[in-house]
Amino acid sequence: MATPHYCILNNRAVLAISGDDRISFLQGLVSNDVERVSPTQAIWAAFLTPQGKFLHEFMIVDHGERILLDCEAGRREDLLTRLKRFRLRSKVEITADDTLSISVAWGNTVSSMLSLPEQPGGATQTETGVLYRDPRLTSAGARCIAATETMKKVFGHAGFAEAAASAYDAHRIQHGLPDGSRDLEVDKALLLENGFEELGGVDFQKGCYIGQELTARTRYRALIKKRLIPVKIDGDAPTPGTLLSVDGKEAGEMKTSAGGHGLALVRLAQWRASADGTLSSGSTILKPEPVPWMVLPQGP
Repeated sequence: MATPHYCILNNRAVLAISGDDRISFLQGLVSNDVERVSPTQAIWAAFLTPQGKFLHEFMIVDHGERILLDCEAGRREDLLTRLKRFRLRSKVEITADDTLSISVAWGNTVSSMLSLPEQPGGATQTETGVLYRDPRLTSAGARCIAATETMKKVFGHAGFAEAAASAYDAHRIQHGLPDGSRDLEVDKALLLENGFEELGGVDFQKGCYIGQELTARTRYRALIKKRLIPVKIDGDAPTPGTLLSVDGKEAGEMKTSAGGHGLALVRLAQWRASADGTLSSGSTILKPEPVPWMVLPQGP
């Protein structure tokens, strides 16, 4: 049984959207169905270019009169600027909220220790913040948006031990979960190459949103040639952006890594053609290990 831990995610931050039109405003912009967001349900979504390329990913959480976005800290200002361009006459206010931080807890007993619903994204409201299951996978753990000291009290009193952010990285990587622009190349990555369909980050039944046409076409025409896949690393972990090869031919690109595992954007045909099912970078050998939730397209 995994030991229950928590950590503060200093690489994540909060954007707050208030106003009467906050739901309809986001609904026309992001990949998921914002009308599903409620005090008891959070979702995961992405904001794309008109050509359907990745710009930002975030959790969307309801907290009273505001919608909170759990987004990348280092790119929050870019997201804020882009969202404001679409405000027009919508009755919304979009602000960065630095009174709130984001933390994550993981381990097999998360739901019982925090009294959270079992479904992905199941949320519980408090006066000072929101606790919610990771909307992608229940086994990924639970997240909290609140003041830092409040979060430490919540998790400490529940019996979680504080850990380094690198420990959480190892956990999410082995679950195949990307973390913003660390794993998804801005203005290039496609949602369906990075698990957004299986992980519930895109809704194909909702109305129009920016980048919808290419996302739908990629799905219905089966255009997926690459996938972000966990890899087991034998040797020194390649730095993010390092090209990976099979028999001297480019077969993928390294993303984040921790604890002997990593994520790599793998060219499926080249990997499947490998005699031993591995990729390499210099003397380092990387073995792709798709996790159970992944549905890889069939092919050679």
